[in-house]
Amino acid sequence: LVYRRILRRQNSGPMSFVTIPEGSDFTLENLPYGVFRTTQGEAGRIGVAIGNDILVLGVLVDAGLFDGPLMKDKAACLKESTLNSFMALGRPAWNETRATITRLLSVECPVIRDNAEVRAKALVPQASVTMELPAAIGDYTDFYCSKDHAMNCGIIFRGKDNPLFPNWLHLPVGYHGRASSIVPSGKAIVRPKGQTQVGTDKPTYGPTKNLDFELEMAFFVGPGNEQGRPVDVNSAHEHIFGMVIMNDWSARDVQRWEYVPLGPFNAKNFATSISPWIITLDALEPFLCPAPPQDPPVLEYLSEKNRVTYDIALEVRIVPNGHPTGAVVTRSNFKNVYWTMAQMLAHHTSTGCNLRPGDLIASGTVSGPTEDSRACMLELTYGGTKDVVLGDTGLVRRSLQDGDSVVMTGAASKGSLRVGFGTCAGKILPAIP
Repeated sequence: LVYRRILRRQNSGPMSFVTIPEGSDFTLENLPYGVFRTTQGEAGRIGVAIGNDILVLGVLVDAGLFDGPLMKDKAACLKESTLNSFMALGRPAWNETRATITRLLSVECPVIRDNAEVRAKALVPQASVTMELPAAIGDYTDFYCSKDHAMNCGIIFRGKDNPLFPNWLHLPVGYHGRASSIVPSGKAIVRPKGQTQVGTDKPTYGPTKNLDFELEMAFFVGPGNEQGRPVDVNSAHEHIFGMVIMNDWSARDVQRWEYVPLGPFNAKNFATSISPWIITLDALEPFLCPAPPQDPPVLEYLSEKNRVTYDIALEVRIVPNGHPTGAVVTRSNFKNVYWTMAQMLAHHTSTGCNLRPGDLIASGTVSGPTEDSRACMLELTYGGTKDVVLGDTGLVRRSLQDGDSVVMTGAASKGSLRVGFGTCAGKILPAIP
């Protein structure tokens, strides 16, 4: 039997018999989960990204390869069309599954490598599939956790003397979003219409004139909690399955008119894009780092014994219609976010609110302390008063135009070790007449 061995050690870590290109997001140390289909109308299938391929987990289930004590009687959930049931199993089952997949993909293991029939079914080129949402998202909550973003927006709207609302340093502010309009990367976004008002003019209805992106990260909930029982902040990580990149598309002119007194509504509910591959906390563990210090001290239910976050570099590129590459407009990092994922989850459940497997919780705009780390057009243009120059394209923007694509990427790196997120991308189509 002929198989391809990698002759070098990928990322100074374990080698796989699957070819992993140099600089790939999807190394053997990553192994993110997603849901895909190969033909129109086919039910989604659960897979793991490896290099340019997808390992089809249902094929491994049929071959009886998930034979560990925790998964041998539960592996059928990996043949479902969403990851919700697997998310509900919890960290011990996730760890065992990850260890099994790592072993089966390693260059030393002959089980898939030397079985031509299984290998042909189990490995599918990513280029041949359509990615779907990885879970049935029952509920979606968006927080506002970047102090840099909150400060920048506060200065734009209220001035330097009063940028933060009194509650911001005491709790992670959030709102409930619309789960039904969350879409996977690659799906086009139709310019929304909405009610707006300018100056003292009467309100009007029509296509938004101020469409924006927001670079965010989000996490999927694993095991939920019983209603009435909050999750302790120091065990919150046990309820987090993994992370994705998120674009919280925003119609700023609609938002300005509607957000008082209850916050954004139609300005945000028309579309939210996420990257399709969920990066697990196990894959991100090498990139743990201290979270920003909090002053004043938070209340006990939000106080973490081990206050950490993840060093994940993020980038946003705007690609005008017909341009091959566009230009990078934002470079930021998740490590700058003031409120951690554990604090978001603990605060969300502090009233006894019950979360469920597959719920999505987002960080809010991930801005940093520098001008080039401002993570939305609102900040980059200082409320629409400055142009954003799109590199050498000869074009400028103060808001997103029809035909523009927004492409978000992210990766955690340390030396030669790399764990990437793939892309979160969407192209803007004209409003429907």
